[in-house]
Amino acid sequence: MSGLVLGAVAYDPKVVTIWDGFRAWLRGPGGLDFDYVLYSNYERQVEDLVAGRVDVAWNSPLAWVRARRLAAARGVTLTPVTMRDTDRDLRSVVAVRADSPVRSLADLRGRTVGTGAVDSPQATLLPLSLLRTAGLHPAGPDGDGDVAVRRFDIGVGLHGDHIGGERDAARALFGADPVDAACVIDSNLLLFGREGVLPSGSVRVLAQTPPYDHCTMTAGPSADDTLTKRFGELLLGMDYGDQDLRPLLDLEGLKQWLPPRLEGYAQLERAVDEAGFYDAEGTIRASDYRP
Repeated sequence: MSGLVLGAVAYDPKVVTIWDGFRAWLRGPGGLDFDYVLYSNYERQVEDLVAGRVDVAWNSPLAWVRARRLAAARGVTLTPVTMRDTDRDLRSVVAVRADSPVRSLADLRGRTVGTGAVDSPQATLLPLSLLRTAGLHPAGPDGDGDVAVRRFDIGVGLHGDHIGGERDAARALFGADPVDAACVIDSNLLLFGREGVLPSGSVRVLAQTPPYDHCTMTAGPSADDTLTKRFGELLLGMDYGDQDLRPLLDLEGLKQWLPPRLEGYAQLERAVDEAGFYDAEGTIRASDYRP
């Protein structure tokens, strides 16, 4: 098949609107032979990217980690293309009720932490890694550990793009059987406040992760270099002032595409290794993960 084919995960119905719109713009004003396919989960998308069944993929941070490992193990090359302005320097937080006696991460020993889905980088893997840096061992499937983990597995396979589990973790701070802390990305902490899930002044941030990066557009081994370069140029050239593009960019959560960078994934690479989520060759090792 000629042209460039992109894979994207359908974590929300708006994904169709976004990529239908981008496809029309890329093919029309952009003059690029472009199409896209949708996936139900990131694991299949990553496997197809590395195998050359799609040319580029709009990867979550966890999908990038797995794609990089799979590609290295198979001796193929991946090329980061772009990322959003909103993908840089994010933080996850561990939040507690404002009236909680917990004053430090160490105080969570023997208590319960609520997280998002098993495969959420921002609401599970990264904050649980933060607990480990404080000398706390999060309980695994066998229940053995310093801190009990109550996971809210909504949208498993979507790598945290569906924030339902994260929202439920926040709600659980005030539930009938409350958790002692909730793990969320900082932007969603603000969102849940605006939604009323977390009433104003009802929580405080106990700790936060170092900054990390989120999604990256990734070209795989089947992508034509000339088309990939043109695709990247077109994305970088998208103008938020364009009345046709602005609604699509708003839906995708950015004002500007930026060149990619890779150093922002080191923290997640460590968290994946600590949790035994993927091995060094990108094989899924988490025993309780079924995308």
